[in-house]
Amino acid sequence: MQNLLNGKTALVTGAGQGVGQGIALALAEAGARVALVGRTRASLEGTRAQIQARGGEALVVPCDVTDGAAILHCVDKVVAAYGSLQILVNNAQIVPLGRILEVSDEAFRQGLDSGPLATLRLMRACYPYLKGDGAVVNLASSAAVRWDASGYGHYAATKEAIRALSRAAACEWGVDGIRVNVIAPHALSPGLRGWMEDNPEEARDFCASIPLRRVGDCEQDIGRAVVFLVGEQAGYLTGATLPLDGGQAYWG
Repeated sequence: MQNLLNGKTALVTGAGQGVGQGIALALAEAGARVALVGRTRASLEGTRAQIQARGGEALVVPCDVTDGAAILHCVDKVVAAYGSLQILVNNAQIVPLGRILEVSDEAFRQGLDSGPLATLRLMRACYPYLKGDGAVVNLASSAAVRWDASGYGHYAATKEAIRALSRAAACEWGVDGIRVNVIAPHALSPGLRGWMEDNPEEARDFCASIPLRRVGDCEQDIGRAVVFLVGEQAGYLTGATLPLDGGQAYWG
């Protein structure tokens, strides 16, 4: 995977932990300079320290992705630092879980603001720099195709909106040399790891429902797939949703 992305600059949101961190580490391992974006500087600094320890290059850019002005400032800072931007990964998301009668309007609005609206704003802000050989990877969720969607409706709605916007961007921006794809991962993030430790029986059932019988590693399974998607090997792939869930969900 080394040197596949030499000379390229990537911006990854939610890069302080979990899936976002795994993606950032994998991109850096492949040679990209990585702008680490998120709300908490301390966690972003932790990711940067890991990248630098491996000999990579990273920039910490604290940003609240629900703030449109902050997004514009963030992109300007990345381009000013590195002079270019070829890769955008929209990972950050506030997750509005709960049943239809339980989730408040405010919680749903936060999910929309941090998910599809932030994704749209970042794609628009990065568009001028992505033209020519850019690649975008947005994150969806298999929550949208669960056989029992109870408790997942609001979250699935935010992620399906991201998929719709991604498909439109892929169709509209292909002529500009920009590819846009979506991943739907299962990964052993700190949150999921904590849930599995607190609910061992449910966790065993959950893993048993995955054909590969394990939850993906944030860097090795998810991050490396993103490296493939943004690299030349996937140069003819756009507008697609790639499930990275060990075969658990059936997307049809």
